[in-house]
Amino acid sequence: MKIIACILLAFPLLAFANAGSGPRFDFRLYKKEATDTAPTILIIGGIQGDEPGGFNAAALLATEYRITKGNLWVVPNLNFESIIKRSRGVHGDMNRKFSSLDRNDPEYELVEKIKAIIQDERIDIVLNLHDGSGFYREKYVDRLHGPQRWGQSIIIDQEKIETHRYGELMAMAKRIKNAVNAVIDNEESQYRVRNTRTREGDVEMEKTLTYFSIRNRKPAFGLEVSKEYLTHERVYYHLLSVESFMRELGIEFERDFVLQKASIKDKIDNNVKLSINDGKIYLDVANARHRLGYVPLKKSAPVNIDADSPLLAVLNDRNGYKVRYGNRHVTYLQPQYFDYDSSLETVEIKVDGQPKTIRLGSLVEVRKSILVDPVPGYRANIIGFRKAGLKNESGVLIRREDIASRFSVDRGASLFRLEFYKDDKYCGMLLLNFGKNKTAKISSLSRHSEPVVH
Repeated sequence: MKIIACILLAFPLLAFANAGSGPRFDFRLYKKEATDTAPTILIIGGIQGDEPGGFNAAALLATEYRITKGNLWVVPNLNFESIIKRSRGVHGDMNRKFSSLDRNDPEYELVEKIKAIIQDERIDIVLNLHDGSGFYREKYVDRLHGPQRWGQSIIIDQEKIETHRYGELMAMAKRIKNAVNAVIDNEESQYRVRNTRTREGDVEMEKTLTYFSIRNRKPAFGLEVSKEYLTHERVYYHLLSVESFMRELGIEFERDFVLQKASIKDKIDNNVKLSINDGKIYLDVANARHRLGYVPLKKSAPVNIDADSPLLAVLNDRNGYKVRYGNRHVTYLQPQYFDYDSSLETVEIKVDGQPKTIRLGSLVEVRKSILVDPVPGYRANIIGFRKAGLKNESGVLIRREDIASRFSVDRGASLFRLEFYKDDKYCGMLLLNFGKNKTAKISSLSRHSEPVVH
């Protein structure tokens, strides 16, 4: 029987940092493993923070792919601080730090960590995902097409290396190029193979991650997609080439989306769910308003963050918190501080007339109405619903039209917060989705428990 595992190593799930304190942002390593004996590919995205095609593609590989044969290790956000600060390299170009590096360099520990992963005996080949300028051509054509450009190329440092397998770098790169180009109709978008001949005197390339891999007898390839394309288009081309490498090595996989540009755009635009303080707060911020007010955070305590995307980060910003998703600013959380109470784990509610038991920290999709069954000692509060003289909204049938749109989480005015309190202490919330024509369902980001539905 096959054993399929997805293992997340012990790096923080999200960056959470105080402004001005010199924060350190670790990366995440996903191990998506099906068998011990089959090949293992290491995918690295985000070594340079201004290349969203690479780190978004790696994030999708980490979160949206299931490996059924072979193994895939993914680091989607290697240079996370530079990603969220929209910089090529906040502390200099990380991809020039693999030859030698001073111990006092702010990224020394991160570079040492990724070096150790590359050198792991289980890794068979390394793919480093980049967004490159223009379109690589062997001869000069114009300012965007020529040997001075990198886009749409598979990079090797030399033709072959001495290793137990996969050492014929040029031959493999050509096979991948041919396989990818077979499904790309547009000639300009088709791939070329670029051999940098690094050991023949290319001082800059000697400092790179791929050449570090080569020096340690690990076959490595740089995958460059042109910056002339939009982010979701870059992701499409990256996934085409990565999937070709997986097939080359006999790694089998599944995904629940069609490999088309439109479906990829939908995936990367809507993979932005955020859980705070062990599910006490659960927000879908894919289309969030510019500012979310009165977010109930815990008094005098650190904020713990979890997310379904490795590209989400929350940054302390004086009187509130900035939410970043890769290079994008998503929203601003304006806090209201409470003591927390953990005595309430589930609530009884009627969704469109159907009774359900739902765990706090879940998203509930509603078509018409919701009613919270009263619980002695607790009160319910839908942010944006108001009725004169009513302090506890339990036992009240509430429809979408009863809630003021300006209090929604999203700009489309579909998502609303249902919060629960015991006296003046905050217990947790449900996120209500009043989107049209949706089948009622429950989902959660909680790592400790699953939603309860009866």
